[in-house]
Amino acid sequence: MELLAIALDTPPDTNAILGQSHFIKSVEDIHEALVNAVPDIEFGLAFCEASGPCLVRISGNAPDLVERAAAKALELGAGHVFLIFLRKAFPINVMAALRAVPEVCTIYCASANPVQVLLAETKQGRGVLGVIDGAGPKGIETEQDIADRQALLRRFGYKL
Repeated sequence: MELLAIALDTPPDTNAILGQSHFIKSVEDIHEALVNAVPDIEFGLAFCEASGPCLVRISGNAPDLVERAAAKALELGAGHVFLIFLRKAFPINVMAALRAVPEVCTIYCASANPVQVLLAETKQGRGVLGVIDGAGPKGIETEQDIADRQALLRRFGYKL
């Protein structure tokens, strides 16, 4: 078995969502879930089919993000993994809708941070072991950090 770490290389002003699903129908269902959750969302979606022709299936409404998701999913090469790059929405806006898609098994991460996907490769193929999302903590927040966090959430409209 070989262990690999592959960076998602998320574009600026974009978030990535990495998950696993179990059926080719996922591509259309995830697409519908995203546009129903946030009508103005821009996204690219790629899904690594794990049987039959084993193609990277694609969808989305932003050609640059579709192309990037497809290329990165092909590089990851892990069966039944899907990757979404999205703009004009945050993952928090679509997570409930994604979790409600019957084929979605798990979501590994949803982040705008630098992300590395940890993979195991065997003779059969590749599987996701986990992710490294961003950097480790540098300390404990201060009173000013708490105030800044609370202000940020209110500026984004997530808290009153």
